[in-house]
Amino acid sequence: MQRPFDLQRLLRPRSIAVVGGSAAVNVIVQCQRMGYTGELWPVHPSRTEMAGLKTYPSIAELPEAPDACFVGVNRHITPHIVAELVAKGAGGAVCYASGFREADEEGQRLEAQLEAVAKLPLLGPNCYGFINYADGVLLWPDQHGGRRLADGEQGVAILAQSSNLAINLSMQQRGLPLAYLLTAGNQMQIGLSDLALAVLDDPRVTALGLHIEGFDSIQGFEALARQAHRLRKPVVVLKVGKTSQAQQAALTHTASLAGSHAAASAFLKRLGFGQVESLSAFLETLKLLHVHGSLDAYSLSSLSCSGGEASLVADAALGRKVYFPALTAEQQAPIEAVLGAKVTVQNPLDYQTYIWGDESAMTLTFTHWLKLGFGLNLLILDFPHLARCQHEDWLVALRAWEQAVQATGQKAALVASLPENLPELYVERLAFQGIAALSGFEETLIAAEIAADIGKFWQQVLAEPCISVPQPVLPMSKQTLTEAQAKALLAQAAVPLPPGQVVNSLEAALQAADVLGYPLVLKALGIAHKTEQAALRLNLTNRLELSAAFVDLEGLGSGLYLESMVQGGVAELLVGFHRDPCFGLVMSLGLGGIWVELLRDSQTLLLPSPAMEIEQALLSLKGAALLQGYRGKPVADLAAAITAILRIQDFVLNHAAQLHELEINPLIICAVGQGAYAADALLSRTFSEEKVHG
Repeated sequence: MQRPFDLQRLLRPRSIAVVGGSAAVNVIVQCQRMGYTGELWPVHPSRTEMAGLKTYPSIAELPEAPDACFVGVNRHITPHIVAELVAKGAGGAVCYASGFREADEEGQRLEAQLEAVAKLPLLGPNCYGFINYADGVLLWPDQHGGRRLADGEQGVAILAQSSNLAINLSMQQRGLPLAYLLTAGNQMQIGLSDLALAVLDDPRVTALGLHIEGFDSIQGFEALARQAHRLRKPVVVLKVGKTSQAQQAALTHTASLAGSHAAASAFLKRLGFGQVESLSAFLETLKLLHVHGSLDAYSLSSLSCSGGEASLVADAALGRKVYFPALTAEQQAPIEAVLGAKVTVQNPLDYQTYIWGDESAMTLTFTHWLKLGFGLNLLILDFPHLARCQHEDWLVALRAWEQAVQATGQKAALVASLPENLPELYVERLAFQGIAALSGFEETLIAAEIAADIGKFWQQVLAEPCISVPQPVLPMSKQTLTEAQAKALLAQAAVPLPPGQVVNSLEAALQAADVLGYPLVLKALGIAHKTEQAALRLNLTNRLELSAAFVDLEGLGSGLYLESMVQGGVAELLVGFHRDPCFGLVMSLGLGGIWVELLRDSQTLLLPSPAMEIEQALLSLKGAALLQGYRGKPVADLAAAITAILRIQDFVLNHAAQLHELEINPLIICAVGQGAYAADALLSRTFSEEKVHG
């Protein structure tokens, strides 16, 4: 995807024009406070002075074309001002006014008018603007809490779809240096991915943080992932909208499993972006990524002078990929020699208070510890109240940690259990020495896992672009096939199925049974959830049982289907495909049968997904143990299951234009070497109503 505009002139301007009243004045004031050294040109038709600067009555009368302009007038005047900027040759603009398409029909009309005249890069409308802390540029009409970067200093770029959230993030006192803070507004012309691509190339940007409500462009985010991968610059995302999916599961379970948030999460994982679910984790992860970038391993170490802290940080690792490896006797020996026999040397380590305040002993202990070579090393240290307490003893520990890190070159962090116990001046001091200073045990381990995930991802080849099938424009009708019809189509794609056939009479059923062989399954066709409707009979072993089942089910649906019963099933899977409004058709994998409802344990994948991703998804299920010989049961034929899923995916891709939803539930997996079989199938497809009425 090619970006529509080069944004560098807008984001790093040598001259800024501001148009409007109080909001425009605020932009000037903020630029002056930040020490912006370029030209500032206020534009106002009647005022002669704004914030101590001479004003110009119109855009046309400016000394030259401004590189950037803050347009702070009402929505009715905004298109006219933007047209004047285009005529002057301006480099770009921020449209501050709200009341466009997000408001009413008049706003939609005005936004269309604005889009028609905006032949220059334009952020918004309904956009708060941006702050470039690296160059001291603020097209920002409000207070903020950030500071300008020093010469040679680097920082992270944060992009937010919420202006108020952006303001709040600027006020953080956690020591995270910001290079850029940008908002996107309505994304009429410039989307979040465009902005992200524009700032990612800046060598002063170490990492990228995105607050996302919705994706402006799938292709744009894929381009961003390729660039981040090439530059080795990590991206972390706070994606909101878990509860907004509000999916209505019509015929299948898949719709409720593969909601928009699940699909978005799968997309971000495919791109190699870290994902967090809280602002606190967002900031702490960015702090770690800013200092260390990615991590080479999931192994962690922890040092503290408290058994309570050691226990808390150990507990925080439960259920995560990051872990605290046990130490060998050889690793323990040099540390034991310093700490003495009273201290049990283990990981996490409570080094107790015997060496507290002894800088040389602490430095020696920390140095021996860091030489063990973990992926990330943590020193837990909560500082006393800054205004009421003395810090000297804690500074001894801090200096010892700094010296040990400098001597070994290992990746290290200082961790406080509470953010208020980690003063910002220490965070900044440590960052300059290559040590991340983080707050919160949970947040720290989330950050470490994400950094290790990104490091692992960067060793892989990027996934293929998503296949996103556009939503139909014409009025569409939906047709749900019977299981027999669906399986006939799947058979053409070589999807493994139990032998079966439609039977219209008891005599036909008994004749078919002699061919198929017992045991058998008899099902009523045209019923979505057969178990709930008592619409099937399992394990029919003789003619009498089949005859009784036929009498029970006859007339219940639109016909009857007789099928060989799969023998030796070890596990059951759900394999579903559901049309997402943003990503097109997506795949859901989960435990099949009734377990999908009880556990709601599923993984969502985008198409096409290779065999490796499918295997990883299956082994990531909470019930994955069932596939691996749980409690002495046979190991499932995982290879056959993956082959079956790939064939089902191929079928979906070949019918993507018409397919609305497909669910195989269950896909029965037998023991190794015995295969996997699609035992039930629900398929619905769409067609144009024009065809029907034509």
